Amino acid sequence: MTAAIDIEIASDAEPLTVRQALREATALLSSAGIESARLDAEVLLAGALDLDRSQLYLHGEQTLPARAQERLRSFILRRLNHEPVAYIVGRREFWSLDFLVTPAVLVPRPETELLVETVMEYLGQFRNSKFEIRILEIGTGSGAIAVSLAKEIGNAEIWAPDISPGALEVARTNARRHGVEEKIHFLLGDAFMPVRDRTEFFDVIVFNPPYVRRDELDTLPRDVREFEPRLALDGGPDGLDFFRRIIPEARRHLAAGGFLALEIGADRGQEVNLLFVDAGGYSPPRLYQDYAGKDRVVVARMLI
Repeated sequence: MTAAIDIEIASDAEPLTVRQALREATALLSSAGIESARLDAEVLLAGALDLDRSQLYLHGEQTLPARAQERLRSFILRRLNHEPVAYIVGRREFWSLDFLVTPAVLVPRPETELLVETVMEYLGQFRNSKFEIRILEIGTGSGAIAVSLAKEIGNAEIWAPDISPGALEVARTNARRHGVEEKIHFLLGDAFMPVRDRTEFFDVIVFNPPYVRRDELDTLPRDVREFEPRLALDGGPDGLDFFRRIIPEARRHLAAGGFLALEIGADRGQEVNLLFVDAGGYSPPRLYQDYAGKDRVVVARMLI
C-alpha cells in the first residue's frame, strides 16, 4: 500500500491545487482505514503549507508549491504508519492556543480542557485579586495545562515539575511562545519531590495522571500505543497507582482551603472518590462530566 501511494504522488505530472491535494490526501487516508481522514488531511496539508486549517479554503485554487507537495507526501506516508498527526506537524491546539508537541510528551486531549475549566471555576473570584495564586501542576508534559492557566489567571504563579527532561524542554518552549515563562517554574523530578519543602503552600494542585490499566495498554489504538510515551499512560494494574500516591501526599502541600483537581478515567469516578475518603482531610469530592457525559475530573478541597 505505502509503495503504491508513494509512486502515485511522486509521479503526478500536473501540479496539484490546494483543493485537489486535499481531496487526494483524504482519499488516500480513507482507503487505509483512517477514520478521521478528512480532518487529518486538512491538518497535514495546512502543516505542509505552513497555514492554519481555516486558510485552506481561501487558497483552494492556488497551485501547491513543489516543496509543499513533497512535504505533504512525506506527512501522508507517516500518517499511514499511524503516527499521530500532532507529532507529524509538531503542534496541537489546546484551550485555543497552539502548542508544540514532540514524541517526548503526550498529545494534549480536548477532554483535558475540562480540567483547566474546572480549576478556573473553583478559583472564581480570586482569579484577578491582588493575592497571588500558587498552583502546582504535577507531570506537566507539554505544559498545556500550566501555560493555559498562566494565560487565564493574571495573578498565578505556577510550579510545573516533570520526570522527563525532554518533556520539560517542550514545556519551556511553549511557555516562551505564549509569553508566560516568567510565571512558571519548570522543575525536573518526580511528583512532589522538587517541591518537597513547600508544605501547606499551594492553593491548587492539578494533575492529569497516567490512568490506563496496564493490561489495556496493548489494546489502545496504534496511534497511542506505538508512539505516545508509555510513562504518561501506564496507571498500574488497575489504573489507580498514581491516585493512591498523589491524593494522600497532596495534603502535606495544600494550604487550608486549597483544592486538588485530577483528571480520571471515564469509569473510575467512584473508586477515586473512595480514595479521597480513605485519605481523610478533604471535603466530599465532586465529579465533573465531559461533553460525552463521562466522568472526567474530580475535585476535593482541603478541610480548614
